[in-house]
This record gives sequence, structure tokens and C-alpha cells, in this order.
Amino acid sequence: MRRREQRSVAAAVAAIVLTGGACTVAVSNEEATPVAEGTTATAAAGEQAVPAGFDPEARLAELGVQLYEPTAPVANYVHAVSSGALVFLAGHGPTLAGGGWVTGKVGPGGDLTVEEGYEAARLTAVALLSSLKAEIGDLRRVRRVVRVFGMVNATPGFGQQPEVINGASDLLVQVFGERGRHARAAVGMASLPRNIAVEIEMVVEIEPD
Repeated sequence: MRRREQRSVAAAVAAIVLTGGACTVAVSNEEATPVAEGTTATAAAGEQAVPAGFDPEARLAELGVQLYEPTAPVANYVHAVSSGALVFLAGHGPTLAGGGWVTGKVGPGGDLTVEEGYEAARLTAVALLSSLKAEIGDLRRVRRVVRVFGMVNATPGFGQQPEVINGASDLLVQVFGERGRHARAAVGMASLPRNIAVEIEMVVEIEPD
């Protein structure tokens, strides 16, 4: 009987109030659910709140990155499709500020170095974010960058596709923080449309409007 009583007491929540001064302490044998700094108790209970100060567009400005109105697709497709909480972004290329794209093959004997490929992937991420903003209106609605699929126009035998696509991944993490960390594939292609150096697709989860 004593063991049952002990187990019963151990399972119960003990409220101990110490009144020797102006301090009241509540002690429990149940583990508390930690609440991350900058979030609300509601978020800890299962709803993801927007962190205090989360402003991707302000962060883009700090990085000197300017988004733009997306140009029309080059074929019979759209830049973005929303389905529930997910936004699927079509393959984008490294668009240049004055028009056109970064073109050529990346790798030994090709047209671009790994570092130049990295910059092309970064430009491609800017193009993706421009289309995403046009689709959802406010980048603060981004809950998570879910997946990135990166394709590199590579020379035969080239194997540094991950280092090239890091140009996009690094920018996404710089802009969105932990929300920008994503699952990813980085693959080499024998060719890409219009001979662009990089093409990237992306899937993003968003907060309700």
C-alpha cells in the first residue's frame, strides 16, 4: 500500500509555496514544455507563430538584394502554383539585372568556374523569391522552405554540383534563418534550356493569408 501511495504522490503535481520573503515558487515533477524565445505559448502548443522581428524583405535589403517583377514564362507554364499551404515554384534560371541569363557550362573545360556557378545559383534564388513574392504578396508568410531541386549545366565528369547550388541555399538561410533550411538535391545536367548555367525549383510552406 505504501508503494502505491508513493507512486500516486510521484505522479501528482506538487505545488510548494515558500513564503519566507516576497518569493513564491511552484515545483512540479512534470516536465515543462520549453517555449523558444520570441514565440508565444500558443506556438509552443502546436501553432507556429511568426518570430519577433522576422522580416525577410528587410533582410534582403540589408544584403543589397532587390526583388523584381517576374517576366513572362518562356513556355506554356506559370512561375508558381499554390496548393493549400504549399507553393510550388517552377524551374527558374539566373536572371541578370539588365535582362538575359548567365549561360554556359560549369566545370573544367567549361565556361564558368565553381565560384561563378555559385553566383549564378544565388541569382536564381533571387528570381525564385521574386516569383514567390508575386504569388503570396508578403514574404513574412513563409513558414518553411521545404525543398530545393538544383540543376547545374555541367561539363562531363564535373562533381561539385552541391557547392554550386549552395549559392541559392546560402541566400535562403541568410534571408529566412532556420525557416530557410531545406531538403535538397543538386544534380548535373548535360544541358539546360537556353544554355542557362543553373536551373532551380523550390517548394515553400506558407502561413494562411
